[in-house]
Amino acid sequence: MNLLAHMYLSGPEALVLVGNYAGDFVKGNPATHYQGYVLKGILLHREIDQFTDTHPTVRLSKERLRPRYRHYAPVITDIYYDHFLAKNWAKYHPESLAQFAQSAYQTLQANKALLPQKAQQVLPYMVQGNWLVHYAQMQGIGRALEGMSRRTRFNSGMEHATQELAQHYEAFEKEFALFFPELQAHCQALLKKWQ
Repeated sequence: MNLLAHMYLSGPEALVLVGNYAGDFVKGNPATHYQGYVLKGILLHREIDQFTDTHPTVRLSKERLRPRYRHYAPVITDIYYDHFLAKNWAKYHPESLAQFAQSAYQTLQANKALLPQKAQQVLPYMVQGNWLVHYAQMQGIGRALEGMSRRTRFNSGMEHATQELAQHYEAFEKEFALFFPELQAHCQALLKKWQ
């Protein structure tokens, strides 16, 4: 899952969201530098990634992309799934996507000092570009994929991946709809256990 899903799955505790956002930027044992809810957020991020990467429904989405995008297929799938979460946001959250995004941005900015350096550097671009809201549009997904493609060390071709999204839109959306409630339940159970 990508940024929007990670933040959404963090639950009501602000510092869990901070840790979950930071998760991609933290290497090694997070307990050496983080504690409390931020640590729980980082651990939740890793659990979300593990659950997603090994799920048979997600594998269907990745396999559809693998012939053209090879090992970038999981990254593209994560971005597609954020698109479907954003597009269908009202099914999953009582507040609007715009309200949720503004609250998430404010939480991250207020706790910027807790974030790793690279996560701090990405934050203003995310806020200024309102990434979380723009994931709901195909154009926003296109920009996200172009940005990811620029940051890869090899020619990923990800900037073209909106073509496959448009071509197989219903199949990807159906797979997301099957998978996401299971991920939600998994995260809710973890958060409850960690209280």
